[in-house]
Amino acid sequence: MEPIEQLFIYGVLVSSIAGLVYALLLIFQINRYDEGTEDMRKVNRAIREGADAYLRSQFKSIIIPLAFLSIFLFYTGTSQDISIALGRVWAFLMGSLFSGSVGYIGMTMAVKGNVRVANAARKSFNEALKIAYRSGTITGMLTDGLGLLGGVIILLAYGPERAYEVLLGYGFGGSLIALFMRVGGGIYTKSADVGADIVGKVEEGIPEDDPRNPAVIADLVGDNVGDCAGMAADIFESYEVSIVAAMILGLAAFPGSVKGVVYPLVVRAIGIFSSIISTYFVSVSGDVGDAMGAIKRGYNLAAVISISGFSILAMYYMGDFRIAVVTFWGIILAVLINYITDYYTSQKFGPVKEIISSTQTGAATTILSGLAVGYESTVIAILAIAGTIIASSILFIQEGFLMIAYGIALAGIGFLTLTGNNVSMDTFGPIVDNAQGLAEMVGLEKDARKTLEHMDSVGNTTKAITKGIAIGSAVLAAISLYNDYFQLTKLTTLPLIESHVFVLFFIGLLIGGAIPFLFSAIAIRAVSRGAFGMIREVRRQFRENPDILKGKAKPDYGRCVAISTLSAQKELLTLGAVAILAPIVVGFSLHEFALAGFLAGMIVSGQLLAVFMANAGGAWDNAKKAIEDGLFGGKGSDAHKAGVVGDTVGDPLKDTAGPALNPMLKVINLITLLVAPVILLYKQNIMVNMAVAIPAFIIMIVALWYSKRPPKMEE
Repeated sequence: MEPIEQLFIYGVLVSSIAGLVYALLLIFQINRYDEGTEDMRKVNRAIREGADAYLRSQFKSIIIPLAFLSIFLFYTGTSQDISIALGRVWAFLMGSLFSGSVGYIGMTMAVKGNVRVANAARKSFNEALKIAYRSGTITGMLTDGLGLLGGVIILLAYGPERAYEVLLGYGFGGSLIALFMRVGGGIYTKSADVGADIVGKVEEGIPEDDPRNPAVIADLVGDNVGDCAGMAADIFESYEVSIVAAMILGLAAFPGSVKGVVYPLVVRAIGIFSSIISTYFVSVSGDVGDAMGAIKRGYNLAAVISISGFSILAMYYMGDFRIAVVTFWGIILAVLINYITDYYTSQKFGPVKEIISSTQTGAATTILSGLAVGYESTVIAILAIAGTIIASSILFIQEGFLMIAYGIALAGIGFLTLTGNNVSMDTFGPIVDNAQGLAEMVGLEKDARKTLEHMDSVGNTTKAITKGIAIGSAVLAAISLYNDYFQLTKLTTLPLIESHVFVLFFIGLLIGGAIPFLFSAIAIRAVSRGAFGMIREVRRQFRENPDILKGKAKPDYGRCVAISTLSAQKELLTLGAVAILAPIVVGFSLHEFALAGFLAGMIVSGQLLAVFMANAGGAWDNAKKAIEDGLFGGKGSDAHKAGVVGDTVGDPLKDTAGPALNPMLKVINLITLLVAPVILLYKQNIMVNMAVAIPAFIIMIVALWYSKRPPKMEE
């Protein structure tokens, strides 16, 4: 490497450490704020204990799979050499540790921020806003810092020419943990939420977050393990996987040079500093201000700083301004995704207004109008992604496949350049949601609750937007990994028009297209079972102890927390088995052309399905909230009951099945890249192929059968 490249790489290392130091500084700042009254502390302790207990249980349940996968990764690397094999295992464990740490620490600080935001709302809107946003920024800085740190460490340890082999293990570790945390957290939170809403709001007519509802603590815990820990790990693995894909393609696109590897790392380093600077511009003046305007101001400032930085880098280091342009397209796509998501999920626009109107005629029309909104939104979102790919590709059309693929990867780098801000916005949502719930439970002052209601409505918007960002990042990362697969297997040099090749590719396309639907079915069924147990438990407590509804007796919150935990843990290994074993079965039974089709089908249907579920669910949620604000009779009206049913249907779509598809796309792509050399090596050996494919298929079938077993619940 040239001295300038060494300087850049060590500069990136310093910037990643700076991000972590800033996260630590924010932790100290948040901890200094007051937690409020003893009642507030008591409720918050219950939330914290439930969240900690769940994550401890989750981490214990995945230790054995991690051990087996470490052995598997070692053998996938032995086709290169022993140092690569050991490096993959080490990188896999590091990626797993970093991903888990982002989720756990981010969730812990969100729980600590909840009560402090609620207390600050009693005194100052601006102080509550700063605590909420900066509590989320801790998670954003951890995502930036650890994601970049791992990539740089591997690059320094193995050098540009060999690092990509080890980076696959790093990306796989982060993606796998994100899959478990996203799915488990999503099942947990929606089992509690659906159960609490059906019995509390619809059957008994009590408000949301009412302390009389036995499921209310489980619901508040779920916001943290699902929306905080799960989303943090989700975006972290998109962040690191996009780096891995760009570095691999950069090395291939610039043979004999490390410029293509260094550039995406420096862009991400610029993003860290832009996020740090922009944090201090998220504030308002006066008693009540525009929280969304303040957050957008910080986001826009970070975008300006990042664009300026990587434009200068592209001109004077890469010597090609087109590099800056394709990176810029990624930021443009992020902005477009923001607007598309806001249009289809906000109460201000036609799609949600259509759903609101349909609640007047019952639950059926409410659900039908929500389905239409979700389906329509997928078309606009995929056109935006397709346009970005076209715009990124056309600049390098003369240079061929590798530069086109690298340009698409850089769009993914640009898309997540503002990861710190995106994660801050996402975590802001559950923090203010929990703060409002806590305020309702302890009966805070009216002005404080009004402040928190305003911030919660903003949080609903930021959560919806970042779900769109997470889906978009997953698709761009998956496409980049798909290009990596073509490069690794040399399919770019082979024709796809030969009859047997086309048939295999098309078979794989059909199978791959079905996988996201199977994955979603398992996740939604899990929520349904969990909600069934929760509904039965809440009904039982109300029936056996009528004083609970009268406010004279305390519900058994712990039992509901246990039900959600059991429901979430039961499905993790089944979903993990589908994601890991499906490409192995296809690859060893039908080989590389079918596997290429499998990946293509999975990416397309996965993106469409994820956008549909996220936007339909978000639209139903905001339609319900509009009615709760007073439309068509407000809370307790027939329109409200229809809105609650729509929201209940949408909850597992937008918060469980939809988000779970993001890490699934990358887990399958990464496992494919890891096993592809082995598949090519033993392609002609029928005995080896069957010895791998048949047991893997049997394990998948057994896991699917097990996931359908009814839960054992006490009567």
